[in-house]
Amino acid sequence: MISEADAQDLLESKDLIAIGMRADEVRRRLRGPQTTFVRVFEIHVDAAAASVPARTSAGEFRLVGSPRSLDAAAAVVRTARSLAGAIPLTGFSLADLVALEGSSSFDHTLRVLRDEGLEEIAEVPLDSLDQASSAITSARTAGLAVRRLTVNVQPGDRVALARRARDLQNELGGFHAFAPLPRTIAVASPTTGYDDVKQVALARLVADNIPSVQVDWQLYGPKLAQFALTIGADDVDAVAAVDPGILGTRRSPLEEIRGNIRSAGLEPIERNARFEAIG
Repeated sequence: MISEADAQDLLESKDLIAIGMRADEVRRRLRGPQTTFVRVFEIHVDAAAASVPARTSAGEFRLVGSPRSLDAAAAVVRTARSLAGAIPLTGFSLADLVALEGSSSFDHTLRVLRDEGLEEIAEVPLDSLDQASSAITSARTAGLAVRRLTVNVQPGDRVALARRARDLQNELGGFHAFAPLPRTIAVASPTTGYDDVKQVALARLVADNIPSVQVDWQLYGPKLAQFALTIGADDVDAVAAVDPGILGTRRSPLEEIRGNIRSAGLEPIERNARFEAIG
């Protein structure tokens, strides 16, 4: 891990190329040229799909959105489980489940969702969980995997959350990826591409005990995702699982992500939600 002084110097530096080169060195030390990606079929908690569209190929079924109650959460898990079949089913933000009303306890909520077929918590927003360690431990004790650390909104201190991710890995272990870019993009004060890629690089340098730094294909787009892969990121989340089939095989979501990774000089490997290679 870089020192506090080095992290602050990098945060203040305008030399993105130098920062990116340092982050890429760490990335290649940990993963070499391997770059993983996952195709995700999303199901919103307020509009559960009745069936899976044709031409769907996913490594993960993911429930998105905040459930209104435990009963609503359990119902959508039950529906999604029947649709997903053998494909891993993930869902929910751990912060949303902590705040969920209408259940006797947080532990009870977690057990109910596990019993209905949920395999993994999809998001652990470090900026929205005051007691992240205990919440993660409760989820794992209930039988739910917790593999990914996330950020909800743009952090004031870009280094602090990466440091928190590193500390949680040291304390609890078991995290496969850290997604340092915010899930919610502020309309009033949006980040710039410069800010985003710098944050990816800093995350890779600070949280060097977490195997992967992740970027979201759907939220941030192919161009930023591809550049992020050259300055520390090595995993791409939320690649489309449904191929409309209107652009031909060479323009399918699968070939587009593979092509983008190869164009960055890297080796694409498709994975599932368990971070197991599937293609």
